[in-house]
Amino acid sequence: MNQFEHLKDDDPEDQDETVCNQEEDGSINNNRRKTVSPAAGEHPLQYNYSLWYSRRTPSRPANTQSYEQNIRQIGTVASVEQFWKFYSHLMRPGDLTGHSDFHLFKEGIKPMWEDEANKNGGKWIIRLRKGLASRFWENIILAMLGEQFMVGEEICGVVVSIRFQEDILSIWNKTASDQVTTSRIRDTLRRVLNLPPNTIMEYKTHNDSLKDNSSFRNTKITL
Repeated sequence: MNQFEHLKDDDPEDQDETVCNQEEDGSINNNRRKTVSPAAGEHPLQYNYSLWYSRRTPSRPANTQSYEQNIRQIGTVASVEQFWKFYSHLMRPGDLTGHSDFHLFKEGIKPMWEDEANKNGGKWIIRLRKGLASRFWENIILAMLGEQFMVGEEICGVVVSIRFQEDILSIWNKTASDQVTTSRIRDTLRRVLNLPPNTIMEYKTHNDSLKDNSSFRNTKITL
């Protein structure tokens, strides 16, 4: 049992519930944010992480400006305890509706292709049948926060994307050209998500996404 599971039930009752159930109108309050640090006695994460939420109408053409307007930062955590307090009050991905995404990224990195930390990177993509998103999302974020990928600072964040026909899990890394690192991320994903050997995994660079203005089309498929 790792430190995340061990501390999962130590959930004080004073959690701010403003992060709960806020997806209904696609608008999440984005107040001025204070620097977050672990409280005395808490188990610090190696990096602070910020959670973002986005939702858009699929019929509207996506562009950078509209994407920035639709994405909202919900909050930031710096310790294992803060994460569980925060996470326990969040709506699960499987309960989201429409064209919605949760993004958990290292603090200071925006979940945008153009961000300085992302622009030379890419992402692994796993397509899920409906009903699996909540469990897979929890597994991948615990692996990321617990530093199970063992690729130094390469991991930028993870995204779960709720769509009408399928849900999509993706993990973003900094350097798309580093094949050793991207392969290690792929293999770790297979292990922590317990994926069947024949699971199709796709990779796409953010540069290609910028070219075709698409997150999940025209990917490179691997088995």
